[in-house]
Amino acid sequence: MRIISGSLKGRRILAPKKLPVRPTTDRSKEALFNILTNWVTFNEIRVLDLFSGTGNISYEFGSRGVSELVAVDQNKYCVRFIEEISNKFGLNFEVVNQNVFKFLQKQNQSFDVIFADPPYDLPHSKFKKIADLIFERNWLKEKGMLILEHSKEYNFEDHPNFESSRNYGSNNFSFFE
Repeated sequence: MRIISGSLKGRRILAPKKLPVRPTTDRSKEALFNILTNWVTFNEIRVLDLFSGTGNISYEFGSRGVSELVAVDQNKYCVRFIEEISNKFGLNFEVVNQNVFKFLQKQNQSFDVIFADPPYDLPHSKFKKIADLIFERNWLKEKGMLILEHSKEYNFEDHPNFESSRNYGSNNFSFFE
């Protein structure tokens, strides 16, 4: 994987093979950040990256100027890898080693952008629960956006906060406001 744009543009990141991850493809990531570029000022927002995996999305946000980012993953090897790479790149991220659903049960922060990339084999009801918890617990700031990455089998148009969706091959992004 590589960083698409920003101060770290072009940097390649090789994740250990033992990590149980499916990083967002470069093509999908580039399309997503093209959308975000028209919506946010990166150095003025707070970001929450759920199911962070390798930290691929977090590094892209950091490269574009986001200084306040929290990455959450329950796999300790993923967490260590994100800490190692973010330190190497001088990104001051808070990295949390916790189950995302337990993390979302509490609420003590709010974010402008929340990105969630759960394992694609997670049941549809769990994907919906992520969105429900974020809105029930007020994790988003006013005019904030939740971006949920999922397989094409899932559709969230019936969710009250659903805004739109985009399809990029096997990657789909649903946007909630």
